[in-house]
Amino acid sequence: MDQGRDRLRELLDAVLDERHGSLEEMAGGAFASPFHFSRQLRRGTGEPPVALRRRVMLERAAWQLRTGTTVTDAAFAAGYGSVEGFGRAFARAFGHPPSTPAAARWLPAPNGIHFHPPTSLWVDAQETSVNPLTQQLVGHDLDDTRDLLDHAEAVTEEEYRRVRLPGHTVLTFDGEEASLAAVLHRLVATKEIWLASIEGHDLPDPGGDGLDELRARHEDVSGRWLATWRDVDRRGAWDDLLVDALCDPPESFQLASVLAHVLTFSAHRRQSARQLLRAAGHEVDDGDPIMWLRGQGAGA
Repeated sequence: MDQGRDRLRELLDAVLDERHGSLEEMAGGAFASPFHFSRQLRRGTGEPPVALRRRVMLERAAWQLRTGTTVTDAAFAAGYGSVEGFGRAFARAFGHPPSTPAAARWLPAPNGIHFHPPTSLWVDAQETSVNPLTQQLVGHDLDDTRDLLDHAEAVTEEEYRRVRLPGHTVLTFDGEEASLAAVLHRLVATKEIWLASIEGHDLPDPGGDGLDELRARHEDVSGRWLATWRDVDRRGAWDDLLVDALCDPPESFQLASVLAHVLTFSAHRRQSARQLLRAAGHEVDDGDPIMWLRGQGAGA
């Protein structure tokens, strides 16, 4: 084994290579399968490769716009097929259209990895220095949800939607979660809803419960979710209040209580999903965070 080899650097190079616009192309550039490429990069950075590339390309676009690049040129340089699509993504990330110069240098990240002009990456040591307990609690929840979505592929569509827990509710306002499909949908949707509240966006569309869709949505939300709590921890903002305008009437919540709420009921749902998978004849592990953490160490 080459002890001088920086595998994470190789993975990041593959993510940001101008020729690599898809996960398959990124993985090929790193001489890995898409599955193992995604696993290795998530383990090293806490962020899926497509999400990391999209975020860094938007940071680069913001810098280019500040230096006089046109919106059209920045859009295509960032890999967007249309100026309209780029405009929507930029506005969602920075809170204003690309025609307005971005005040923020960087977007929230779960790993401190950012664009550094003109063509480099920068790792912000302060941003990466956070309480490891936050990283472990949130990281385990995200990884375990991802694993359960993968496990659900092994059961038939009939078993995926079979009502095995009639009347089962975790939170009364969320309604019944009687099937594996319903439980996994709620696991993903809960983070989307809370993140919309924290970021000040509209209530997200509940979407469908198909596995392909849920996996894509989980990949989209997971990096932003981890980045949010790393930022809260870094700033010591656990006692700050979130005014949730998505509630009717609006309510205020302490940020620490929001994370505790989500982790508590996510753990309940993840164990319910295991029960449903086993009832469908599929063996699955216990979801023990001790074993997950050992695996993280083994892969470091």
